[in-house]
Amino acid sequence: MNLRLGTVADASQIAQLIASFQSELTADPSGVGAEQYIASVSERAERQYLESPRYFYIVAEEAGTFAGFIAMRDNAHLFHLFVARAFQRIGLARRLWRAAREEALGRSTPVAFTVNASLNAVPVYEAFGFVPSGSVTTVHGISFMPMRLSLSAHEA
Repeated sequence: MNLRLGTVADASQIAQLIASFQSELTADPSGVGAEQYIASVSERAERQYLESPRYFYIVAEEAGTFAGFIAMRDNAHLFHLFVARAFQRIGLARRLWRAAREEALGRSTPVAFTVNASLNAVPVYEAFGFVPSGSVTTVHGISFMPMRLSLSAHEA
């Protein structure tokens, strides 16, 4: 598995991978009520994030196949983490998280990492050491659990 920093050229594959999980992420599987969220993860939006200095992405590829990616905002907020279904349950999400954490720590010195975890991903983030930091919240047709990983309570 090859990990590398994402580029604007990855925007289409990133948006397609996110879209493949849309029915599981939105309160209504059809996406009704989540139009603003869906627009925020479109190819155009992902291209804008990739161009912004506030974000960095790490992409995983296996034999030319786009396997997954992680995105961080401001070196402290885990913005996206998606692994293609064919590459799940082999430790790729953890590998992407470790790579992003190391990259973020190399760029700055955050005191904590945060994530707005989709409800089906909460156990994954708990396995990484994140703990809930608020109540389940629904905004723009998606529900999530705010979570936090304090670096003082966890190895950096």
